[in-house]
Amino acid sequence: MKGKNVFILLLVLVITLGLVAVAAVGVGNVPSTTSSSDVQYELVTDENGELVTDESGQPQLKVAETTEPQSVEGETAAEGETATEGTTEARIGYGGYRNIKQGLDLKGGVYIVYEAEKDSVPTAQEMAAAISMLQQRVDYKGYFDAEVSQEGDKRIRVEIPGVEDAAAVVEEIGEAAHLTFRAMNDDGTPGDILVDGTNVDDADKAVQNDAIVVTLSFDSVGAAAFSDATTNNIGKQIGIYMDDMLISAPTVNSAITNGQAVITGSFTTEEAEDLAAKIRAGSLPFSLKALEYNAVGARLGADSLSTSVKAGAIGIALVLLFMLLRYRLPGLLADIALVGYTSLNIVILSLTGISLTLPGVAGFILGIGMAVDANVIIFERIKEEINGGKSVKTAITNGFSKALSAILDGNITTLIACAVLLWLGTGPIKGFAQTLILSIIVSMFTALIVTRILLYAVANIGVKSPKLYGGK
Repeated sequence: MKGKNVFILLLVLVITLGLVAVAAVGVGNVPSTTSSSDVQYELVTDENGELVTDESGQPQLKVAETTEPQSVEGETAAEGETATEGTTEARIGYGGYRNIKQGLDLKGGVYIVYEAEKDSVPTAQEMAAAISMLQQRVDYKGYFDAEVSQEGDKRIRVEIPGVEDAAAVVEEIGEAAHLTFRAMNDDGTPGDILVDGTNVDDADKAVQNDAIVVTLSFDSVGAAAFSDATTNNIGKQIGIYMDDMLISAPTVNSAITNGQAVITGSFTTEEAEDLAAKIRAGSLPFSLKALEYNAVGARLGADSLSTSVKAGAIGIALVLLFMLLRYRLPGLLADIALVGYTSLNIVILSLTGISLTLPGVAGFILGIGMAVDANVIIFERIKEEINGGKSVKTAITNGFSKALSAILDGNITTLIACAVLLWLGTGPIKGFAQTLILSIIVSMFTALIVTRILLYAVANIGVKSPKLYGGK
């Protein structure tokens, strides 16, 4: 029995140290991505010059090759080396703190708030289409870290980290996209416009013959134009373009004269919904107006993050010291659990891709306080039981039992408040709510499970002096 508990203690310590190591350096190597707007793409063609598409008719893209030599510190990179622009970046691993996605207020960049210019409130489907259109635009321009989200009923917020010229970005992505159906030339380039996107009534995902498809419907003008287009292009591809970006290239199997078309292929549900949203976005019944835009300095964000991290580190160190001095052996075990809590939070943030904002850092630190609060409640109950004459093991059991309702009440009410902030809040407020929700869940796990396991393991080994557990 004693050996089993020693093993449990060692196992928890090893897991905690492993979490600390992963949080510090990560596992493996995260492939680097380029978020510059200078990245250019080209269509993939076969040896005959024909456009290459996947099973669902989606065109395949590749990064355009460049003949410009890359260099490391001003010298030509050796074969097999990764060239960088004058700097050598530290290795970034999965789960490590370096891989945590930083929000706009920490990394710096541009935010833009758009509003739908429409008398009535846009439908949820129309707003989803507008969001899809803007997301496709920022992706096409090379802003791969950009986030597009809805604010209220008529507004959309676009956040693009790592850029400085807000006005230039608004000019690049601010206009509504124009959808067209075009003939495809033999070399894969777009030909004449066959149908205008304004004549598309609707596009949606559907299931036909146990297969997921995308359905299209046209107005009377679009139906006539699409009838001519499909009649004259049987066996050929018709390109569906968002401005100059090809989003799909289905092959015409037969003439479609009733204005109701179906795009078939090996679609997943997500792929079909995405394609339908793109098509709807090109035929939006409203335009988007940039209400406000601004740039956030990266230096300000870096200074804020550095200051917050230092303050958090000092606070955590003081909390660990307080727990050790106040609660003795249980405080030491709680410190181990808190170190594991902090590391586990970092790993989850890194792996899930949740953007860490400055309010999110505050939520993270507040979560540490709530984790400590749970341990304080438990240990005070244990002290009361020991001072009341109970044995150490009985005191531990009763202490957790009596503290459970207070811990759950406090954490659940906070979770409800966070859920409201996540639902109604925008931007940094959502970042705070997300991080605090994660922190509360992890803190309850460490306080109610990890600390409990450690206390029982130590007591079962034979460490049962009441004074070590805070007793008189």
